Amino acid sequence: MVWAIVFAPIILMAAKIKMQLFSGKVFALGMRSLALRVVTLSTFWVIIALVVVATLIQSLYRDAAERSFQRLLSAHLYSLVGAVGLTPEGALHGRPELGEIRYASAGSGWYWSVDPVSSNVQGHLGSVSLGAKQIPVKSVAEEPFDQAFMRSYVVETNDGEELSVVETEVVLDSSDKIARFRVMGNLNEVKAEISDFRNTLYIYLGLFGLGSILINAAIILFGLRPLDHVRRTLADIREGRSNRVDTDLPLEIAPLAQEMNALIENNHRIIERSRTQVGNLAHSLKTPLSVLMNEGRNIGGRQGQLVSEQSDAMQVQIQHYLQRARVAAQRDSVVFRAPVTPILERMIRVTAKLNPHLKITFSNHLSDAIFAGEKEDLEEIIGNIMENASKWGRSKIHLNLRAVQKQGATEGSNNAFEILIEDDGEGLPAEKMAEALKRGKRIDESKPGTGLGLAIVQDTVREYGGHLGLMQASLGGLAVQITLPAVAS
Repeated sequence: MVWAIVFAPIILMAAKIKMQLFSGKVFALGMRSLALRVVTLSTFWVIIALVVVATLIQSLYRDAAERSFQRLLSAHLYSLVGAVGLTPEGALHGRPELGEIRYASAGSGWYWSVDPVSSNVQGHLGSVSLGAKQIPVKSVAEEPFDQAFMRSYVVETNDGEELSVVETEVVLDSSDKIARFRVMGNLNEVKAEISDFRNTLYIYLGLFGLGSILINAAIILFGLRPLDHVRRTLADIREGRSNRVDTDLPLEIAPLAQEMNALIENNHRIIERSRTQVGNLAHSLKTPLSVLMNEGRNIGGRQGQLVSEQSDAMQVQIQHYLQRARVAAQRDSVVFRAPVTPILERMIRVTAKLNPHLKITFSNHLSDAIFAGEKEDLEEIIGNIMENASKWGRSKIHLNLRAVQKQGATEGSNNAFEILIEDDGEGLPAEKMAEALKRGKRIDESKPGTGLGLAIVQDTVREYGGHLGLMQASLGGLAVQITLPAVAS
């Protein structure tokens, strides 16, 4: 019973973990978690070891207790034989003192008796505890005597007592007068003693096992702390707070950190080489483009205008892809950080100065927002959208800055922000909003432009892992919703 009480919670917990590990919900987690696997295996080992140790100790103690009990009964039997004799008339007599008070207590389960076996012996002797009680005698066929002419067996009385009997038959004199000597001990007392020892053993081993499991878990988690340190260092590298993995680590992990540093340096070399090549390409095209633009102005007319427009478009495209290469190179490493509010306020002032007929309002619900990217990229994104809004808006433009939460992020972590720019212009029908984001697509040819603005903004936003969407504005015109990554301030 105590075994079940002590070990049942541990066994149930281990079984539950095992069931969860092999269930579809957390199988992947269990297989990927090194700490969970080691703690689970060590827990199973502790439980198995404690079960084996408890079984072994219990078995050894039970055997020792039963042997001690049998030796005690045998010693009492020898004392009884030495204390009993015959009168000249052949009657049994004697006053055995076996040194055990339980032989004098009625119903104690400890008895002795001397009974005649041969017909030339009279009388009967018995302990005070025996009284008139009759203890069954097993036949020799059931329990034969050993070489020392002794035998032991277990009997149950009508009172439900379970007695261990040690018996011998002794020839008392030369006339072959034989008597049966029996000493009986209460076997229930031995079983109760063994049960008490077992319960105590289970309690202490259970506490020891629970302590061992907790200590093992603490040691394992402490031993895996360097891996957590490596994880934090890599997060610092990704967020631009560091550029190398700390190599002051245990011998088993230090080579891993060194290989990571070599990989980071190699990636930096590849990125820098790519950026250099793109920059060289842009620089080599700069002069031919300038020549084309000058020739377009010199030619004049329809053809000159076409050459100038296409040259401008080529220059915008080159600058755009240079920017995309730069953004892609540092997208997953937040080397640059840009406060959002000052940039928006500056863009509002510039737009208001260029368009004095417009009333621009700003609702700031996240004044400490920090963009996880370069300031110039955010300025280009907002500048393009504000330019379009001022181009189409009649009298009002409204900006709204607020926090949003990316899917899969932890609750309370503002890892993204949203900028909503609305105008009170004519807006766009729903079926034309998708077309407006296509590269080179101009919805209204009466307005100047290349049709690349929104497409370039969308590409830049996507490079940062953000989102750009068009919708109907509450002011009646078009609303542009921009979601961009943020970092902690």
